[in-house]
Amino acid sequence: MSRVGQKSVTVPQGVTIDLEGQDFTARGPKGELTLKLVDDVIAKLEGAEISITPRHETKRSRAMWGLQRMLVSNVVVGVSEGFAVELEIFGVGYRAAVESNVITLQLGYSHPIEYLLPDGIKAECERPTLIRVFGSDRQKVGQVAAEIRALRPPEPYKGKGVRYRNEYVERKEGKKK
Repeated sequence: MSRVGQKSVTVPQGVTIDLEGQDFTARGPKGELTLKLVDDVIAKLEGAEISITPRHETKRSRAMWGLQRMLVSNVVVGVSEGFAVELEIFGVGYRAAVESNVITLQLGYSHPIEYLLPDGIKAECERPTLIRVFGSDRQKVGQVAAEIRALRPPEPYKGKGVRYRNEYVERKEGKKK
């Protein structure tokens, strides 16, 4: 029995839901997102609540039950509130700047790195060492943040690099003389 799947998703004010078969669409103040549900689950819209139930009593149906419920929840939260990930940059001379949909990063290489943001994702730098990536699609926001972090992941000796806001980097001791 899925504990996550048993909970219904509450639809907030200002969000409209269209459910036609396995096609789920949500529209809200942050945009519009669509999701194609797997055939192993049934979605029902009852008032301001969406409930997901398994279609059969198979292992796959039970496995997809909680997953599909969380994906529906992420779509609803995304179009109403949105998602954000903050990245911090550590290192002397390391900095970032955002201009329209391009992030220019200086991460200790001989050249600046320009990262083009995909559609639906925005970024802002309130200071040169803090990047805030936000949008309505949780998967895209997380993927963009992971790609930016991968340009210079934090190293364990001095802690230099790009890391998530609350990420802890375990430090190693340097060479002994």
